[in-house]
Amino acid sequence: MHALIVVAHPDAQSFTHRVAHKLAEGVTLAEGDHTAEVADLAAEGFDPRFSVVDHAAHNKQALPGADVRREQQRIDRSDALVLVYPVYWWSFPGLLKGWIDRVFANGWAYDESAEGKLTKRLVHLPVHLVAIGGATAETYDRHGYFDVMKTQIDHGIFDYCGARVVTSEFLLESGQQDRAAQLDAARDLGRALFSVVTA
Repeated sequence: MHALIVVAHPDAQSFTHRVAHKLAEGVTLAEGDHTAEVADLAAEGFDPRFSVVDHAAHNKQALPGADVRREQQRIDRSDALVLVYPVYWWSFPGLLKGWIDRVFANGWAYDESAEGKLTKRLVHLPVHLVAIGGATAETYDRHGYFDVMKTQIDHGIFDYCGARVVTSEFLLESGQQDRAAQLDAARDLGRALFSVVTA
């Protein structure tokens, strides 16, 4: 099975990138013939701006742009989608949000008819989320950030398309858990990725 691991961070040496690569390593170490691809949106120069072409494609007046079709095909070739991202303002970075805005398009991720009927088209796609935050779990809990992000991302994006969020991990600041332990946890998540998908 094949995992597409999408990472959105401008610095290739960042902890976010290290987590993504540890996840990929775990996938390849798992029992079975599994593969992983790390899609570095910043290095690849993906344009997150929702354009006139994207708007026309949303209204089914044109095909999506070639860059969007490439991303959709990359997801279509995958058995699981993993998003690894730093938490910016209690959500995705703009680069990843723009990737979702453009790639998870009407006619591919979902189909909205002129009468308003919704068909969810990604029911086959298991999704795993790995958010990296600079605050403690206590801070997230106290302000309700876990619930806000779950509503916005798990429900507002993936449930709308029918994709099932299988795991949602937060790697947060903690005096008890250091970065090495978090990288080990990322590798373990990758190793268990397809056992979780098939369970």
